[in-house]
Amino acid sequence: MNNAVNNGDDGIWSGTWVAERLGVELVGDDALTGMLGLALRRNPKRAHLLVSNVLGKHVPQSPSVVHGHGFTLGRRVRELLGAEETAEAVVLGYAETATGLGHSVADGLGTAPYLHSTRRPVAGVAQAGGFEESHSHATSHLLLPEDPALLVGDGPLVLVDDEFSTGNTVLNTIRALHERYPRRRYVVVALVDMRSAADAGRLDDFAREIGARVDLVTAASGTVRLPAGVLEKGQELVARHEAAAPGRQTSAAPSEPVAPRGGAARHSPAPLGDVAADARFDASGARGTARQATTDPHPDGDRTGRTRPHGHISRVDLHWPRGLPDGGRHGFTPRHRDRLDGALPAMTARLAEAIPDGVERVLVLGFEELMYAPLRLARELEQVVAAEVRYSTTTRSPVLAVDDPGYAIRSRIVFPAHDDPADGPGERYAYNVAGSGFDAVVAVVDSVADTRELHAPDGLLSQLAAFTPHVVLAVVPSYVPEPLYAAALSEERPAMLPEPLRGPAFSSYPPEEVGWLLQDLSDVTLEAPTEEREEAIQSGGAHYAESLPVEYQPSEQYQELFHAALETSAARIAQAVGVVTETVIAERSPRPVLVSLARAGTPVGVLMRRWAQFRHGLDLPHYAVSIVRGRGIDANALRWLAAHHDPRDVVFVDGWTGKGAITRELAAAIEEFEAGGGAAGFDAEIAVLADPGSCVRTYGTRDDFLIPSACLNSTVSGLISRTVLRADLVGPNDFHGAKFYRELAGTDVSVAFLDAVAARFPEVADAVGGAVKELLASDRTPSWEGWRAVERISEEYGIHDVNLVKPGVGETTRVLLRRVPWKILARAGAGADLDHVRLLAGQRGVPVEEVGDLPYTCVGLIHPQFTRGATGADGKAVTV
Repeated sequence: MNNAVNNGDDGIWSGTWVAERLGVELVGDDALTGMLGLALRRNPKRAHLLVSNVLGKHVPQSPSVVHGHGFTLGRRVRELLGAEETAEAVVLGYAETATGLGHSVADGLGTAPYLHSTRRPVAGVAQAGGFEESHSHATSHLLLPEDPALLVGDGPLVLVDDEFSTGNTVLNTIRALHERYPRRRYVVVALVDMRSAADAGRLDDFAREIGARVDLVTAASGTVRLPAGVLEKGQELVARHEAAAPGRQTSAAPSEPVAPRGGAARHSPAPLGDVAADARFDASGARGTARQATTDPHPDGDRTGRTRPHGHISRVDLHWPRGLPDGGRHGFTPRHRDRLDGALPAMTARLAEAIPDGVERVLVLGFEELMYAPLRLARELEQVVAAEVRYSTTTRSPVLAVDDPGYAIRSRIVFPAHDDPADGPGERYAYNVAGSGFDAVVAVVDSVADTRELHAPDGLLSQLAAFTPHVVLAVVPSYVPEPLYAAALSEERPAMLPEPLRGPAFSSYPPEEVGWLLQDLSDVTLEAPTEEREEAIQSGGAHYAESLPVEYQPSEQYQELFHAALETSAARIAQAVGVVTETVIAERSPRPVLVSLARAGTPVGVLMRRWAQFRHGLDLPHYAVSIVRGRGIDANALRWLAAHHDPRDVVFVDGWTGKGAITRELAAAIEEFEAGGGAAGFDAEIAVLADPGSCVRTYGTRDDFLIPSACLNSTVSGLISRTVLRADLVGPNDFHGAKFYRELAGTDVSVAFLDAVAARFPEVADAVGGAVKELLASDRTPSWEGWRAVERISEEYGIHDVNLVKPGVGETTRVLLRRVPWKILARAGAGADLDHVRLLAGQRGVPVEEVGDLPYTCVGLIHPQFTRGATGADGKAVTV
């Protein structure tokens, strides 16, 4: 594909293909065909699409050109209004296409606040208005200003869209707003005025109807001549070309066809010219396996169809200023613009450092409504790097791709939505990226969209990596206004959260080993029989975090097994501790703040702290916080951490991964915390001792072996219970709760466990160094194979609930100690790692079934059809 696609360098107008086949004509200014091309879209309301070459949506363009067109229109509006009215003007842009254009127009006015409509509802933000865009793929627009007074006033309202065609959308908006917030003057701004002769007089008639002045400012004008039956012909043409292109590119090479959802395998490359060039990955979904090679229809700008390695994906922290809106969804003031201008050089420098040396073409790719922040970053980057920089964004709009120089959309990448849209999941698109010869793509998304779907094997990042050697992700914090009642709430909130609890008053750990960001509920009776808890949990009558199981008291035989296991595995654990700690220091922070997920993560966090002291002389801060499945992480604990440490230094620590539920829970909780106005910068990537589920990048080992701290409950975790979250005990300004079982001190082995492992640090130091070098050089991308295994087991055993399948030695032990077990699946020949599991299973009358192809050492199955008193496989009470 020509690197200057749609810019006219090849001498062919990018509307020729549609014009020849449908008889569509573009008539108007000399500049019109340079600004617009034509494409076809899958839309029952309008067949053709005017594709702007200067908007930065569908066609990658110089960011200076994109911003310059909007800025120039803003200057023209300022001249039209004069200084006095410009000072009172407000600019309103349209989602999603014109959010960046409207922002650039506001830049041109200089003093005007900016707001754009949105299709993303935001909890807690009152709607100030809304309207429908009849011809759009997604019709509903919301107006969600942080300051409700933004739309109130008598100054001019400047409405910005990419094109002014029938005028229906703009006139509907003005009518709705004028009824609620009347004003004397409106200015409509668009890149192109494409009204027909019949529509041309409607603007003046409308102005007289509402009793206000309505002006129009555009960069070019013309009209589209549509022959009779063009909608039906266009729909037929789209259907025919999509049907003629069964060879949509998949994530496998041609010799490895992949079956799309619900269809046969497709692998034949689409012929060039009059066929859809759809660089689509139809297989696998979020649980699929990333492939290391992909078929690119135009790798490095050619059309050879050759195979090349999957590109490298990295992440850069922009250090986006705290409290600065990511765009105009809730309003963007001149003061905000000044803050952004001041921060851009440093953010761009970080971005430039993340782009490898020697690249010649860079694309900065924005995300749907998030157009302005990526545009400004791209424009600044264009000034500081030697490479050619282009800018475009992803979109919701489905458009036919045809690899022909006379067609505006030469290629498309298809990927699943990754921002949990209000209208449900669906496809999203990036146009003219595949085959355009970009050496690096910088994907800029907001934090709401930084989800597992974004990082999935069929997600946007992997799709981009199929067509460029380097993909860099930059995440801008999603700005959410503080509710109007927040000031009142803050007056009721204590000025300071309490300091962490420490031993010996709370826990048997020495005070310097860990600070617990919890409240002490030791005097509250929270324990209930395991069977009663299970019945309440599975029936939906209670959450597991609202009560505690009765603490298991190990028999003498079981304690002997623990000590034997510790003696056997201490060196192995020590090496894993060293590896994960060195990885954290190398990749995350030279002085990390360790934050363990209580309670399984706490012994690991203490051991990591001890390794940092042993190997580097570091005295790292270490805290334990509560995270509850289905309820998220303790937000007050995060607030305390943010007030005392840089969130970017915080590293969350856990013991092991099973199927990755807590990994997902933490990612969602951090996202929710930031979206709710919490401090930005926390990294949701967990560091674990063992990652048998392949759910994280930072780990000591991916082997599933016995970690003795999983064998016991509080007596190996500082005598601290599971965390508790119950509304009558934990208020909105409290830390989550836990109990300190002082009465179990006689059987406590918490410090003995730590000492036994730490004593092996010197003998494993050399092995750790070699393992870390090998690990840092390897591909550690999570495959989520544990999650897929759990799904398979859930269906094979008729459970149909992944929450009742607990994979790995640690999780299986928890099932036997705290839940109502049904069966234990053990890998054939697992050996001594399962001695304690077999003992517990025998005590509880639970069968252990050996399985040959089990990906874990063992898997615990919770009883799926629980009745009161059931503890055994037959659903009947068993004497323990």
